[in-house]
Amino acid sequence: QVQLAESGGGLVQAGGSLRLSCAASGRAESTYIMGWFRQTPGKERDFVAVVYWNSGHTYYEDSVKGRFTMSRDNGKNTAYLQMNSLKPEDTARYYCAAANRGGSAFSVTNSRRYTFWGQGIQVTVSS
Repeated sequence: QVQLAESGGGLVQAGGSLRLSCAASGRAESTYIMGWFRQTPGKERDFVAVVYWNSGHTYYEDSVKGRFTMSRDNGKNTAYLQMNSLKPEDTARYYCAAANRGGSAFSVTNSRRYTFWGQGIQVTVSS
């Protein structure tokens, strides 16, 4: 089992920045990918970004490219999401997720690919 804990959310004005952290504990050594998703009330959980744990390769949803940067610190078992030039439409609850290597029919952008989830953290961007 892997436990994930997000931190760093809050309220920020449009154009501002926040950095989210996701600390993994438990059997985190088997982590293959870690992703960030976000969700607003009444809507599905949407993909934001993913990092491949060993290589560091990242991939982003189109609306955040050039504004968000995902990274990881293997030694600390922590992933980060640096969010710059925030917009009101970025307001959501952000979730960290992790998955081990293994056969899966789902893309890394699909929430069903992920086994472990954090509780989520609120990000609110005011206009």
